[in-house]
Amino acid sequence: MKEKVRYISADLLRGLVIIIMIEVHVFNAFLLPELRQAGWFGVLNFINGLVAPSFLLVSGFAFQVSSGSKLDEMRKLGKTFWKKIGRIFQIIIIGYALHLPYYSFTKIINKSTLQQLQGFFAVDVLQCIGFGLLFLFLTRLLIKSDKVYHYFLIAALLLVMIVSPYIYKVDFNMYVHPTIGNYFNRLHGSLFPVFPWLNFLLAGGIFAKYFVDARERNEEEKFVKNSTIAGLAVLFLGHLFYSGLFPKTLTSILPNPVFFLERSGYILVLFYFCWLVDKKTNAKNSFIIYESRESLLVYWLHLIIIYGVFWSGKSLANKIGMTMNVIEAIGATILLIALMILAAKLWGWAKKKYPKYSSLFVKAAVTVLLFVFFIS
Repeated sequence: MKEKVRYISADLLRGLVIIIMIEVHVFNAFLLPELRQAGWFGVLNFINGLVAPSFLLVSGFAFQVSSGSKLDEMRKLGKTFWKKIGRIFQIIIIGYALHLPYYSFTKIINKSTLQQLQGFFAVDVLQCIGFGLLFLFLTRLLIKSDKVYHYFLIAALLLVMIVSPYIYKVDFNMYVHPTIGNYFNRLHGSLFPVFPWLNFLLAGGIFAKYFVDARERNEEEKFVKNSTIAGLAVLFLGHLFYSGLFPKTLTSILPNPVFFLERSGYILVLFYFCWLVDKKTNAKNSFIIYESRESLLVYWLHLIIIYGVFWSGKSLANKIGMTMNVIEAIGATILLIALMILAAKLWGWAKKKYPKYSSLFVKAAVTVLLFVFFIS
């Protein structure tokens, strides 16, 4: 029961983030360019910028609250270990699949331009989450002490924060293949390289540890309120830091540790509101929970709908283009959110009602997709 309650708050946050994420992609694909110059769009763009940090932090949170089970069995590299590894690599593979220049192995080899290959090798949020979960998982297996593991996460967070500005300046692709080099920084188009974005995953794991401990001491409310106050203080200081009062030699550092702290502050505040909703409503039956628990499906499916090439060799993003006004973009966002909630609810129901057949369906679908990819 305790685990279920802990997941509700995180699920609500992840569900809220997914709704905003859908809005981000709809507005980016369809909103008229001139509307992006309006003052309100700057505010919206800042809010949209909280999507990836929140998604990463919730992923670290979810891993931490579930990482204590079956550790001894997984350390023996049994079936449970390989199942976990498979799920992690599934996230990474889907991340790369979404960036395929062509859905054909032959075309990728023979027709891909350098720019297309750079886009394919670039690290997006799913690859970052997958790598981060792999890092958390393997270190959790190696470090048997819960206390030592927790301190390791704190040390890793501080290390990533300190070294990231220096790593950002190194062209790792001069020494290793882009499939590895692009995980370090943004020099070749990666949107979410490990440095510094891994820190949000680490922060999620650390936050979850203190949250769970507070629950076990019956001090959950006190902890959440105190962490929210800390979050408000940090985000206020972050805005003050970027207000122009500090020299550019500090504010121009990339990636800046203050960026991480400021966004983390916002996420703590958002978590508080989700925690309140969990406490005061029957949140476990809300529509947000459906899409949250099928977040990988929703992430993949809504991008396929927007950018999938299904309309005479064009995607909806190409066919419609940036032609929508605000009302039209909002309407398209609501429609796509409704479709994603329906898809998530149906898939969640199918997995629960027919677990064996749903698993066979996934395996069959993947087999067919791979066959088409390699023969076309």
